[in-house]
Amino acid sequence: MKKAIIFGINGQDGFYLNKLLVTKGINVIGISRNGDFLRTSIHDFAEVKKLIESEQPDYIFHLAANSTTNHSALFENHQTISTGTLNILEAVKEYSPKSKVFISGSGLQFINHNIPIKETDLFDARDAYSISRIQSVYAARYFRNKFGLKVYVGYFFNHDSPRRSERHIAQRIISTVKRIANGSNEKLIIGDVNTVKEWTFAGDVVDGIWCLINNEDIFEANIGSGIGYSIENWISICFDFIGKNWKDSVEIQSDFFAEYKMLVSDSSLIHSIGWIPKTTINELAEMMLIENNG
Repeated sequence: MKKAIIFGINGQDGFYLNKLLVTKGINVIGISRNGDFLRTSIHDFAEVKKLIESEQPDYIFHLAANSTTNHSALFENHQTISTGTLNILEAVKEYSPKSKVFISGSGLQFINHNIPIKETDLFDARDAYSISRIQSVYAARYFRNKFGLKVYVGYFFNHDSPRRSERHIAQRIISTVKRIANGSNEKLIIGDVNTVKEWTFAGDVVDGIWCLINNEDIFEANIGSGIGYSIENWISICFDFIGKNWKDSVEIQSDFFAEYKMLVSDSSLIHSIGWIPKTTINELAEMMLIENNG
């Protein structure tokens, strides 16, 4: 039986990736700070080395991160993303060189000209989160080119599921709509509803991870739908589902300035090797409105 290690298994992506790997007959070893999983510290090389040396996994997925651009998470994300990547890759080089490694990246780490972003576009260290992501990509390239390791990088764009927390805008909107459907008179306070992003289902995204790590030609790719919808589109879809006009329940902050107008991928590269997301924005909204968790 093949074996996989997932760092960050208790997050949204780790949850769905675990479900996918189990259906493939793969034995999954989950690492997380929370839940009923191993507590291996990804920023401790000795612990990571011991785990990889003893388990000799076929696959390693590094999904662990605090997905925030806040500067307050600078050192946490440096330890988890940057140092964590180095620890995994050095341990693989020394003790399990046949392991395939997946490192998660982000559309936020690229220069954004408000047009679809290609994985070949230049990086932009625009925030503390992007700094860590960029460092991890250069580490992946170094170990791939210098030592021949099979290291893959998938750049994620906005993707959601019932397991999203309310600090993410899609889930915050969903939670408010649910309360309004149950009789609340509250208003949804929102910023720029014209901002365009992707609304991809996390369960589809992990299918993209699996597609990428099982090809031998492409090692870095955007994993996104490539289809953009505005926040207004999402709000309208959610309120339509409960039979209400969104304009009656939404208050727009006129003094809010979004950090970008569009965050959409050009994912034609991974689409060319067979992965295309299946879930539409309407299906995702319905899923999140009727399910309590994934």
